[in-house]
Amino acid sequence: MAHIVLGVGASHSTLMNTHWDQVVHTDRAERFRDALDEAREAVAAARPDVAIIIGSNHFRGFWLDLIPAFTLGVGEVIASGESGTPKGPQRTDPEFAQALAGHLVERGTEVALSARLQIDHGQSHAIQYVLRGLGIPVVPLVVNVFAAPLPRLGRCAALGRNIATAIDAMPEDRRVAVIASGGLSHQLPWPSDWRDPHGEDEEFLVEAWLNGRQDWERYDGRRREIITAAPPVIFPAFDTEFLAALEHGRLERYLDLSSEQIEAVAGNGGQELRTWLAMAAALGFAPGRSLTYAPMPEWLTGMGVALIDPASGRGAPS
Repeated sequence: MAHIVLGVGASHSTLMNTHWDQVVHTDRAERFRDALDEAREAVAAARPDVAIIIGSNHFRGFWLDLIPAFTLGVGEVIASGESGTPKGPQRTDPEFAQALAGHLVERGTEVALSARLQIDHGQSHAIQYVLRGLGIPVVPLVVNVFAAPLPRLGRCAALGRNIATAIDAMPEDRRVAVIASGGLSHQLPWPSDWRDPHGEDEEFLVEAWLNGRQDWERYDGRRREIITAAPPVIFPAFDTEFLAALEHGRLERYLDLSSEQIEAVAGNGGQELRTWLAMAAALGFAPGRSLTYAPMPEWLTGMGVALIDPASGRGAPS
């Protein structure tokens, strides 16, 4: 029978790849990088046959012409390769992914399917660091966290619970890691609601989000300039409380928050915490272990890494 052997939560930022030489808080940056290495070692020790990566999309694989709440990659997976992240076809497990999709639908989570899914750093950052060199096939699960209206947090938790139930129902002896990519708190210079942009930059971004399919690189230079020029907005108090709740198995307390409440306490980038909540739900909201927290203004983000081990109820695989 298939079963989940490890849960991982890890922040992502392409600025880690492109702006390392501009880091001032080098001790924090190194601590975060080392925690990613520790998470990678934990994944290797857990020996998964496949990794489900629950991540966000930053309008390089989805656009406003079609953006489902949840999309599962069940065939080819192609990474866009922006800002030094992996590029091109990734190793996948279509048989497992397609079986997972069927089980999810039977259990009431109607995920959209993609037989040729383009992902961006919302998934590939985890491949680059948490799965580096391990050769583990990936099944991407993309959550819409930036194109309002967003799926409710409770719905994301239900998705995670159904992932666990679906995996338990599979007869094959598969070991599965569930990785959440995104967060923690940060404020992107993006419109909070694409339907109501303010100013030239936000209007440009909405145009890129709508018209970027097959042509996203044409918009990437200016959108990169907009992002790197943004002042950092991080909420360390929220981040540390969130990681403490993960350690104590109490992340369910966040499920009643609305999108507006999340943005108020964690910025619009905090909407990515949906991926962590889905992962934690798949692990039964068991207590975990925070490996690090590093508020990185140079990367515009509160960066965290954590583990949940279903066997021990903590963060180190048995």
